[in-house]
Amino acid sequence: MNEFRYPRQLRLLTGGDFKQVFSRASIKVSDKHLLILACPNELDHSRIGFVISKKNIRLAVNRNRVRRIIRESFRLNQHDLPNVDIVILARKGLGDIENPDVHSLIKRSWSRLVKKAKATARPKPTSNK
Repeated sequence: MNEFRYPRQLRLLTGGDFKQVFSRASIKVSDKHLLILACPNELDHSRIGFVISKKNIRLAVNRNRVRRIIRESFRLNQHDLPNVDIVILARKGLGDIENPDVHSLIKRSWSRLVKKAKATARPKPTSNK
């Protein structure tokens, strides 16, 4: 049976963890309101971190709401995600959309992330001339 907990091991905690994702991001999932950067890790699970600035989502209640929705979605989908470190960056307007729309946005983003991770993990075919 799968566990759906959210312990410290599933979070990016230090500045070095975030810096590594920003410098080595090989997977990018972009949307109008959201940007996901990811890089492979050596662990047997994925980890997540958030960069949600006051500039992009003005009210703290909206920043926390968005963070809570994405964290819950990550918790429920963690077993389907590849072994990558993920940074979620909020863009302008994310705090203005309703909860069901945020849920559908992050669900689409997870599927795109999985698809791109599989594509980058596959070795590129070489042509023999």
